[in-house]
This record gives sequence, C-alpha cells and structure tokens, in this order.
Amino acid sequence: MDRRSFIRTGAVGAGAAMLAAPAVAQGNITWRMVTTWPKNFPGLGVGAQRLADRITAASGGRLTVQVYSAGELVPPLQSLDAVIDGTAEMSHGAAYYWQNKSPALSFFTGVPYGMTSRELTAWVRYMGGQEIWDEIYDQFGVQGFLSGDTGTQAGGWFKNELTGVDSVKGLRFRTPGLGGRVWEKLGATVTNMAAGEIFQALQSGTLDAAEFVGPYNDLALGFYQVCKNYYFPSFVEPGLATELVVDKKKYQALPEDLQAIIRDVCQAEYDQVASDFYANDPRALQTLINDHGVKVLQFPEEILKTGATAAAEIMTSLRDSDDPLVKKTAESFIDAFRIVRTRSKTTDGAYVTARETYFEI
Repeated sequence: MDRRSFIRTGAVGAGAAMLAAPAVAQGNITWRMVTTWPKNFPGLGVGAQRLADRITAASGGRLTVQVYSAGELVPPLQSLDAVIDGTAEMSHGAAYYWQNKSPALSFFTGVPYGMTSRELTAWVRYMGGQEIWDEIYDQFGVQGFLSGDTGTQAGGWFKNELTGVDSVKGLRFRTPGLGGRVWEKLGATVTNMAAGEIFQALQSGTLDAAEFVGPYNDLALGFYQVCKNYYFPSFVEPGLATELVVDKKKYQALPEDLQAIIRDVCQAEYDQVASDFYANDPRALQTLINDHGVKVLQFPEEILKTGATAAAEIMTSLRDSDDPLVKKTAESFIDAFRIVRTRSKTTDGAYVTARETYFEI
C-alpha cells in the first residue's frame, strides 16, 4: 500500500467549528468518533471504521457513528480531550497515549515485560481490571473499552545496529507509554508522536529510531525507506490493546440495548483486529525482507537484561505511588500477572517450544 494513500491531514478549526451537535431525529442518534490513526490505516484505522460501521448496522441506524481520522476534526493526540470537552462522543486510540492524565492508564495498553494480550483481557474481563479502569476514567467523565489487539509488537526501526546499552545512549527514539520510560532509563531521548508524523521525523533526522506496531503497519508507513535494521520482538510492548472511549453520561443515557451493542462490538473487534494482525504481520514481514532488503535482528542480551531491570524499577515505583488509583491499578495488575503468567508458561509457552523443536510440515 502507498504510504500516501492513507495519510491525510485535516483542517482542524474552521471545519470543526462548522460541525453541528450530534443529530437526534425520530429517535436516531449520530455520534462522532475521532481517532489517532490515519485514514484507511491497516489494522487500526480500518478497525476503527469497522467498529463504527458495526455499531451503526447492529443498531439499525438508531446509533450512527461517523469516523474522523487523525487530524480531520482534532489533532490525533488530542482525541481523548475531544471526548472530555464534548467535541466528539467517542475516541479510538491507545490508553497509554494519555499517561500524562494518569500513569495508571498505561496498564490498559501495554506494560514492559508485562502481560500478553490474552493475559491482559483475562485481567480486564475477569480479574477486576475493567472496574479499576472505570474508576480512573470516571475522573474525566468517560468510559473505556478494549477495542483492538495487535499482539506482541516489533521492537522498532533503527538507523544503526545496536551493540549494547552504550549504543542506546542519546538515541532519539519515538516510543510511548511505560516502554518509553524504560528506554529513557537505558539512555535514549524519548518522544511520542502520531503514526502519520513518524516517517517525516525519521527522514529529516529528528528521530534516530522509531517503533510503532509491527510489519503490517510499518510497511504501510514506509519506515523501510529510511531504516533497514528492524528489531524483534519488543520487550516493552508485549500485548498491545487499543481502546474505544465514550462520553460516559451520554453512554449511560442510551437505551440498554444500544449500550450492549457498543460493549459487544468492542469485544468482537478486539478479537477481529487480533486475527487481522496475525494474518498480515508475517506476510508484511516477508515483503519487507524480500522486496526491501530489511534486516531482522534481535536485541542484544545486555539491552534485554538492563531493560528488564528498568521495567521492574518502574513497576515498583508505580506500586508504591502516592496516588491511590495508580497504586491500586499496579497492585491489581501485578497480582493478576503472577497468576496468568503461569498458564502462559506451563501451557502456551511449553507447547510452542515443543512444536518448534519437534514438528515440521
């Protein structure tokens, strides 16, 4: 896919001011969803549009969701604020983009050396995670739902090969969330920026390295044109989730069946997006290798070990936080993690090891 075919910039301002309030006619409602993703962006942007379309279809048009991609109504990293201030009724993004509002939000996207996506959903759905997430977002008058799953992500694109921790120092690196804090501890200068801004920053030299998601997205974003060193896997983004955030007051005012449609479609899309990435990441990676000369590498052991130490220090600091909700979130996450990781190790991990060791077809 041509990178330019889906990256669009929208005029924010005059166009936004002309938008009318949500339409309500003959019992039908129109809600606006703003996203952090470029228009037609593989996996994530397409998933956001499909989520909106499914809500519209399942409700028989009683709740129509109009999607505004990154920059069309508000800048991408102001999507949550747009719901908080009433510019939109929904946003589609990633909870760790908003860690400046509460560090606890990072737990609902991805934690360095933390839960895989399947482990994360176990915590959120069955081990108290959703209830804590609701408490955090209650402070801002919104409600969050898991809405997509990329699985374990790629570690990132680097202009130069990494030889150890010393090669990280001073590196200008795009990477968000708690993972960004880990890389800072390793010596990198970390920044976050929206998907559509990363390529230009790499090309201009503003960035030395960047990670976004994985081959499916990264091929479309064109990073291979600037960097050839592609590291796998990420140790800071082991099971990334996207979120749908809704205005809680307006959500609770909906009839119960429309509330259920939103909840159920989000859950369905979480699994749909996971399948999309599992199917298309390996195919995109082959294209990157075979057609564009990308070199796939693994992080040096020194970086993995030092990163693990940094991740543990960050987790401890959050568990000991003076903020009661941050502390509560960290404690709940850690308690659940200690339980669910045993299944991953004794069942899933042991099976994959046996398969790779003994089975060929």
